[in-house]
Amino acid sequence: MKVVCVGSGYVGSVTAAALAMAGHATTVIDVDQHKVDCINAGRSPVFEPGLDSLIQHQVGTSLKASVSAHDVHEADVVFICVGTPSLADGTADLRFVKAAARSIGEHLNTERFTVIVNKSTVPVGTTELVAMIIEEASGLKAEEQFAVLSNPEFLREGFALEDVFFPDRIVIGTLNLKARTTMRELYKPFVEQLYDEDVARILPLEACKNRQKAVYFETDAKSAELIKYASNAFLAVKISYINEVARLSEALGSNVADIARGMGLDSRIGEKFLQVSSGWSGSCFPKDTGELLATSQKYGKELAIVKAAIESNQQMYQFCVGKIQHKLKSLNGKTIGILGLTFKPDTDDARQTQAIPIIHKLLQFGAKIRVHDPKGMTMFRTLHGELPITFCDQAEETVDRANALVLLTHWKDYRQLDWKRIYDAMKTPYILDTRNFLPAIELREMGFDYEGIGSL
Repeated sequence: MKVVCVGSGYVGSVTAAALAMAGHATTVIDVDQHKVDCINAGRSPVFEPGLDSLIQHQVGTSLKASVSAHDVHEADVVFICVGTPSLADGTADLRFVKAAARSIGEHLNTERFTVIVNKSTVPVGTTELVAMIIEEASGLKAEEQFAVLSNPEFLREGFALEDVFFPDRIVIGTLNLKARTTMRELYKPFVEQLYDEDVARILPLEACKNRQKAVYFETDAKSAELIKYASNAFLAVKISYINEVARLSEALGSNVADIARGMGLDSRIGEKFLQVSSGWSGSCFPKDTGELLATSQKYGKELAIVKAAIESNQQMYQFCVGKIQHKLKSLNGKTIGILGLTFKPDTDDARQTQAIPIIHKLLQFGAKIRVHDPKGMTMFRTLHGELPITFCDQAEETVDRANALVLLTHWKDYRQLDWKRIYDAMKTPYILDTRNFLPAIELREMGFDYEGIGSL
């Protein structure tokens, strides 16, 4: 099939490369010439483990990129994969979705039935909005000459290729029978995993061995749109809950790691998303929970649990800063090293991360901040270059005469640091490990005042 993906961010790049790998002639369309040039040169425009190799393998054969929307004219399926950032009131900014819809409508082929897919995370009702915009731009009639459906993405940054090739579920939101038939054909390789040997040859996805086939689930468009928001909000609630348990655990003298383990052994609960942290963040959870809460309030059906999870998450940032305050007393003039600026390892995504509110709070108390991240410093500097902080090329540089070292992102590299050098360089060897990730026993034996979250 001929496929077009509008947008070359995390979702667009991964989706396009995977569809090309599955045998579909795929074109990525983006207004950013630099991103287009990257793809055509066999490079990923975003950092995602394995994506460079996949794009390099497909470009020139089944994958290409362009700044022109002309390929929409010949496409069987067009994916909208543009950003939907949050507005000040928490609702989603649909400017890019609307612009993509207009462009698609202007280039649709009147002689073929085209399926337009909302892959971007969008509010309930956006499928209908996109269809209306395309009708106006094309003069064609929705459901007869084209169809718009919802196909939410469930990609985890850092594991996006694993998720796209071996998904738990594929959700298709449309009642249009022609559109459903087209999408079944498009996704057949992913449901049946017909590309296993090819993928294994290009990408060493060890975690994907013996994975079960994806559940292919069809529903209406509004339900599909809400599935995405409800899923992310549920995971955010789960993280907020275990972080609250961690705070209680400290007060009672218990061990949250063991508590999470004991809870996770219950098949009804499961162990995923029971890992303690300084708070959930990133490009999805804050945006999606905010949009879902705003929508529920708008319709007079406020999701009180989601609201509480958001408030609890804000408290977690303050809780971590409070632990540093308790240890160092006055923070005025104190130097604090920060390890990790991205919201999770194996990504360069530094948007709306836990580092931002924590650094802001520390700066308000007069602390001097030195930071490091293996992949996220470029984006963080671009987004927050006005902050009076020092960016360090090496992780060990963050602790020069430092009074505290705070681990926010659990990059594997951080477990292998030269801890003897770090101990000697610190003014006071205090470590706050917000992920309970570093080798606590080893560090304490070396003389560090090591402190985790939710345990003594």
